[in-house]
Amino acid sequence: MKRFLFALVLGCTLPDYVFAQRVVDVHLVETIDVVSVARGGDRERTYVLDDTHLTADADLARLVGWQGATAHVDVMSTMGGRPNGAAGTLQGVDSIEVASHHVRLFEAWVEQRIGQHSTVRAGAYDLNSEFYVNGAAGLLLSPSFGAGSELAATGPNGPSIFPSTALTVRVEHRFGDIAYARAAVLNGAAGCLGDPHGLDFSFRDGLLLIGEAGIERPGLKIAGGYWRYTKRHDDYTEVDADGVPLQRVDHGGYAIAELQLTGGEGKRSLTVFGRAGMSGGAATPFQGGWQAGFLVERLIAGRPDSQASFGMSRGVTTPGYGAVLLDAGARPSRAETSFELTYSDQLATWLTVQPDLQFIADRGGVEKARGVVVGTLRLTIAF
Repeated sequence: MKRFLFALVLGCTLPDYVFAQRVVDVHLVETIDVVSVARGGDRERTYVLDDTHLTADADLARLVGWQGATAHVDVMSTMGGRPNGAAGTLQGVDSIEVASHHVRLFEAWVEQRIGQHSTVRAGAYDLNSEFYVNGAAGLLLSPSFGAGSELAATGPNGPSIFPSTALTVRVEHRFGDIAYARAAVLNGAAGCLGDPHGLDFSFRDGLLLIGEAGIERPGLKIAGGYWRYTKRHDDYTEVDADGVPLQRVDHGGYAIAELQLTGGEGKRSLTVFGRAGMSGGAATPFQGGWQAGFLVERLIAGRPDSQASFGMSRGVTTPGYGAVLLDAGARPSRAETSFELTYSDQLATWLTVQPDLQFIADRGGVEKARGVVVGTLRLTIAF
């Protein structure tokens, strides 16, 4: 490990011609969101959020002679407000909002190629970088278009997704350029270096197991996945005669699809996407949900980086969560629903500007709750 870290640091100081050979790629990406939340007659509130990533990708064969191996390191820093406190939604309104701010070692893994079609990856790993992913939904800012809420809300500290990852072993096999199968074993409790409790080596919260398989080629993806925790967690609402929460096993499945309908190869293109997920629905407010929408690339002639996207997301709540709302005097809705429209364009080699508008209905899972409008201006600075 010391040899690898030394080689990585050394690689970052090598001359430009070494970078040209892609021994080590280093990138700095800063995302700044200016978020305005308007909730009916309430006073409008504005927040500024910042998410910065310093990443390094190394070819270990050229760097230290480790054949068939690559490495990835991502150091992340977050700052700013919490707009969802004003919006009051269940699923969130901004993909870079976090509960607490720290400098974190978000990812640090090594991948080893085995044969021509298989790889093994081990280390601190973002589950949502490869599982439960709709590439065509990646432009949208709502967290619900990342990992589905029925999975994102699980575990004692969430699963291994933004902003905290967990120790993982992931295996993948590709069937030519047509299909794939991958599976991962992750620590059941997320926590990375920089979090208050650091990286968890105890595995006292068990494991999260996940598998996904599908067809994937340019312009088409159809896939399905299943996940399950090995350790029981507290039921969200049900207790025994002594008032102790009942223990349940979190598990669920999902299906994802996207299809390019028109364009491609430098032309304006239209891609539609959809997905749905379900869970046991005992340990979180979510029983499942679905998302659907479209992405238009090269929207404006002569502007190859211009993109627009629309998405609709529906987070279906559990009967238990509805009972909690009834006890609080609120009338539960079957789901929280959001609509999002966004546009993105690269104005300079280092700057991308993205205005975004969201509307959330039945927010908080409360029927006919006052709708909330969220406007965001995202600036992405990349070197």
